[in-house]
Amino acid sequence: MRIDPETVLWSTPERERAGRPLLVLLHGYGSHEGDLFGLSPRLPLGPVIASLRAPLPENGGNAWFTLMDSERGNPPAENVDAAATAVLDWLDTQEYTSVGLLGFSQGAAVSLQMLRHAPSRFAATVALSGFLAGGGHPGDAELAALRPPVFVGRGTADTIITEAAVVRTEEWLPTHTDSTYRIYEDLAHSISAEELTEVSAFLATHLK
Repeated sequence: MRIDPETVLWSTPERERAGRPLLVLLHGYGSHEGDLFGLSPRLPLGPVIASLRAPLPENGGNAWFTLMDSERGNPPAENVDAAATAVLDWLDTQEYTSVGLLGFSQGAAVSLQMLRHAPSRFAATVALSGFLAGGGHPGDAELAALRPPVFVGRGTADTIITEAAVVRTEEWLPTHTDSTYRIYEDLAHSISAEELTEVSAFLATHLK
């Protein structure tokens, strides 16, 4: 599994990226790199933004891990690990002063798993309408010591993410991260204007 560099959407041309932080956008299931990229005007201007396309064609779009043989909200950890490793391998080919992640739904699950793979690598991690993959991970102990900043947001009307996945995430966050946890009344599986304003402020604080 790998990220196709030809499908990455960039907010700036290559000549303007040096010496700046990088914000990586990871879309949700059945979507594409143009989806979250539309949020770019509402995000901080300092970081270069790169929106990635998930490697697996599925459900009319692309997926970070298949749902064909997966329990909803509890995919096999190795599938989420494979997606996290693919993005980390792509990051190894980039230059940046610091790096942050912003993932939605499946992309949020991948962003949290990347944090477990590389606890000290990310200046800021944002996980929206997503969940933590099940099971322990070797990076959890280091995360608990470092407690990097993480913003997690979800809506009370989100029927896509299971209650078990929500509970798993809520229990893990405060013991492994310096978490900002926001719940938005009546928000479905989506991103609200209020949430995006808080995400932008979080990134402006931590991704420099």
